[in-house]
Amino acid sequence: MPVAKLTLDLRIPHARSLKDRRQVVRSLKDQLKHAFNVSVAELDEAVTWQSATIGVAGISASADYLRGQMELVDQAAHRIAGELGAELADSWCDFLDEN
Repeated sequence: MPVAKLTLDLRIPHARSLKDRRQVVRSLKDQLKHAFNVSVAELDEAVTWQSATIGVAGISASADYLRGQMELVDQAAHRIAGELGAELADSWCDFLDEN
């Protein structure tokens, strides 16, 4: 069964405190979970207020469906980050099992 892991590197230039950072990260995570029914978690510690790494995981019986879903999640993450005053600096997807 295919499993996909999408990693999102987020830049939050307007964050002046940990609270500002948390607000953006929490909103992005909640919106992606709600819209796509995927698992979303913050992967790094709050080392700097202006950046975060988010992990998204999905599983499906169809590799093609999962590939399409991760593309849609990536597009939505770009849009949502922009709406929150942040930017998606980088993103990449790994398939852990395609058998």
